[in-house]
Amino acid sequence: MQLSEMPEPLAADIGANVLARLRQMHLEALPRNYEVVYEALSGANPALVEAIAAIGQTPGQDAFDRMAERCLGRGRGDRIIETAHASMSLKLDEILLLLRSERSSREKYGEILDVTSQGLRARSTVSQDFLQKVANVMSSATDTALDSTRRVASTMQDKSSELEAVKAELEEYKKLSETDALTGLANRRAFDRAMEGIYVDRREAMFGALVLADIDRFKPVNDKHGHPIGDRILQIVASVFKASMSTNVTAARTGGEEFGVIVTGMSEKAVMDLAEEIRATVEQTPFVNAKTGTDYGPITVSFGVCMASEAKGPDELYRKADRALYASKNGGRNRVTTHSDLKDGKFTKGWKLYSSN
Repeated sequence: MQLSEMPEPLAADIGANVLARLRQMHLEALPRNYEVVYEALSGANPALVEAIAAIGQTPGQDAFDRMAERCLGRGRGDRIIETAHASMSLKLDEILLLLRSERSSREKYGEILDVTSQGLRARSTVSQDFLQKVANVMSSATDTALDSTRRVASTMQDKSSELEAVKAELEEYKKLSETDALTGLANRRAFDRAMEGIYVDRREAMFGALVLADIDRFKPVNDKHGHPIGDRILQIVASVFKASMSTNVTAARTGGEEFGVIVTGMSEKAVMDLAEEIRATVEQTPFVNAKTGTDYGPITVSFGVCMASEAKGPDELYRKADRALYASKNGGRNRVTTHSDLKDGKFTKGWKLYSSN
């Protein structure tokens, strides 16, 4: 029976049905597999049901993972984490077994030394023949111990290299999990983490700043020309932000058409100049379809700037930068406004979306 032909399960039985379906497909009950089939059986995603049916009754793990990543936009990270966890557990078990073996070898070598020493002390006189036998035993035991040590050292080096490969894979996943897939900028999760770090060192915070930016009138352009064009516009604007990045400038896509730039070690004037440079570059960038000649512009961006020294923490910093951005929008758009130029007023939205992570 195909997944698409299965009756909708009762809520109380869905867990058992998920496991039964995984067994039918010859798939392990991995968390990522369970999640995908659960979503399909719950009836919340008809397209996913069709996609699972299309890959056949026994698709294999690789085909199933590719389908899940294509339909749900996730899966690679789960695979990396699960594979890394399993690999590290296996390597550590192998290392522990190796160390136990080496310990046993050392203990046996020690026993041989002890017995030999006791035998020598027990004899008042020893012959050359006896000493030769003792020397042969000790030589053999020493060679065995040295061979064991060399094998352990070689194997440990191999295991170390394998663990380094797992570490590199996890570093790749960390980078992937903190990157916006569409624009290549840092994503909201990475932005939130960077925001938390602004006030770790209060002295550095004196020359830190937050710049918030929003593409002007983006929704009408997106609605008129379609999401593929909207995505392309986002990518072009993001490339301008990306060009401004350096060791003390972190740019992120924080929402649909919203961007955030966290700056360290710069004066307010320098931050203003940076925002103005990005604004002017976007304004001067052509947004024209080379094939059709369709002009999607003008595309402009509004900015709000607040220095970290003007706020007590990340939440207040975000609110003040957002208020400055709001002032830029109200003032005619396509401009940069600093919070220091504004009077006190009502704050708006908060900054942190991943407070539970």
